[in-house]
Amino acid sequence: MNIEVQGPKRMIYLLDGNGDVAFSISESVVTGWLVILIVLVLCLILTKDLKKIPETKRQCAAEYIVKTVNNMIETNMGVDFARYAPYIAAVFSYIIIGTLISMIGFRSITADISVTGGLALMTFVLITYTKIRYNGIGKYLLSFVNPLNIISEVATPVSMALRLFGNVGGGMIITIILYAALGAASGALYGLFGIPEMTSGGYFFNIFQIGIPAVLSVYFDLFSGAIQSYVFIMLTMAYIKMGKE
Repeated sequence: MNIEVQGPKRMIYLLDGNGDVAFSISESVVTGWLVILIVLVLCLILTKDLKKIPETKRQCAAEYIVKTVNNMIETNMGVDFARYAPYIAAVFSYIIIGTLISMIGFRSITADISVTGGLALMTFVLITYTKIRYNGIGKYLLSFVNPLNIISEVATPVSMALRLFGNVGGGMIITIILYAALGAASGALYGLFGIPEMTSGGYFFNIFQIGIPAVLSVYFDLFSGAIQSYVFIMLTMAYIKMGKE
């Protein structure tokens, strides 16, 4: 049983005069563009022909989403942070769609540490901005007199990036391992009944790989992906609010 876990593939690349790769765009970037396009299309559909009094289910759905995000911001951060609602909604949409996109054959963008690191870095910038805005640049710089505060500053984006990447990437690896194990179990079962392999190697289909991987995908991609998206934005709101204190 051979198991191989690879990182994001090179989808677009340019070669130099020697035939070496001079510039490349990874699978995560291309899929990320697709996620942005999906979010854009959904926004355009939900916000088309808006009325003061909702007349369509589409507008009702759009208003429900907006109210839900605003209520979540006010509950967890306070009214003063209402302006962060678009950012929280955008990050949540990007993460959850970028994670669930694996259910239609694409690689989850959150299984790439560079993606989760970028998201964590954006949140870190907002945290720093909030601290400086409410406490002043002087007090912010003086806080680094205590070495523990330096460690805390560095640990915040690192922990957020690794938490999201670890859960999504770990789920992907577990699924690959289980899928390979189910293939090996199917081969062992066929061997007991004397069923030969195909001439090209392996079998036409592995019986234990039918249905079971789909159930695992529902958990690791759908359930776990939604949970991790929610956890990320909850941590984002908590850390930004702490910057005011």
